[in-house]
Amino acid sequence: MRFAQVTLIFMLMFLTSGCLITKVVTVPMRVGGAVISVIPICGDSIDAAIDEAADIIDDVPL
Repeated sequence: MRFAQVTLIFMLMFLTSGCLITKVVTVPMRVGGAVISVIPICGDSIDAAIDEAADIIDDVPL
């Protein structure tokens, strides 16, 4: 069972598009932006800025 889990994790790592390092950085950014977007009035603009920054980081060729 343990071998199957490790194999699945490695397969998912190799099949993801882009670099895994940038995904590790940008996923928490996107989650934080989604949480902040709940704030009335200014939340959506902050979320958009964080999402734009995460998109730029995703485009970095590592």
